[in-house]
Amino acid sequence: MEKMQDFVARYLETRRDEALQILDLGSLDVNGTYRPLFDAPGWAYTGVDLSPGPNVDLVLSDPYRWRILPARRFDVIVSGQTFEHIEFFWVTLQQMVRVLRPGGLICIIAPSRGYEHRYPVDCWRFYPDGFRALAAYVGLDLLEVSAQWEAMGYTGDDSDVWGDAMAVYRRPLRWPWRQRVRLALRRRVDAWGV
Repeated sequence: MEKMQDFVARYLETRRDEALQILDLGSLDVNGTYRPLFDAPGWAYTGVDLSPGPNVDLVLSDPYRWRILPARRFDVIVSGQTFEHIEFFWVTLQQMVRVLRPGGLICIIAPSRGYEHRYPVDCWRFYPDGFRALAAYVGLDLLEVSAQWEAMGYTGDDSDVWGDAMAVYRRPLRWPWRQRVRLALRRRVDAWGV
């Protein structure tokens, strides 16, 4: 929660008067929700998950093809403690980029370590270099990346176990034409494979 609070404070606090469309990928309230962090008068929060339940406004039928969501719909996309559970996270990230408006922000928080915690699967751990590679793969500008290597002394839960990594990306206002072609082909190839 601290990392997402920090993201909101540093990247969105000055935008509290703007009308922002915010998507939370993996929003099912299992042990808390980010929704209160995005409670500003002009902000519209949409919680998205694969299962219905608390804090889910929209259920995706496919994590790799978000037909229910139009392109360039959201100004901000957040995802915390979800990417390790997505088998082909790079394809899901392509969908995030598709529904993100030019100039929009993505914040991803995922563990860099920790024990297996299947929900329903637990496939990955993330390092800063992996988040850098993802930025290059989908054509995003990486604004920052970090991982919690040291224990923070959290009490009451096992937050220190995960060593959460965090990346903040921005979608460019416009991609050069070669990059647009390369990204379109990559999306098509990845969609065929999943």
